[in-house]
Amino acid sequence: MANKRDQNYLFQPLTGMILDDQARLSLEELCEICDISAETILAMIEEGLLEPQGRRPPEWRFRCYEVRRVQVALRLQQDLRVNLPGAALIIDLLEELEELRRRLG
Repeated sequence: MANKRDQNYLFQPLTGMILDDQARLSLEELCEICDISAETILAMIEEGLLEPQGRRPPEWRFRCYEVRRVQVALRLQQDLRVNLPGAALIIDLLEELEELRRRLG
């Protein structure tokens, strides 16, 4: 039988946000959703991991799929200790593989 702590864990509600593919996020919104600093986002932009639309940070808009790129990069850094350039390369290769599978499938 599961202990009380495990029972509480099993029944905690899920929370999240559903994003429309057409929606665009500001820098502040992306930081909030991914729970990271603007400096981290800037580093990801410099590494080519993210490509905001707009000329300056207050005007930047990010596509919703970039939330996933940020989350995957963070997981690679935290779980596998991959540096940011390595994470960017891995994510690009994973997306390329996904696209090839879609074409074949």
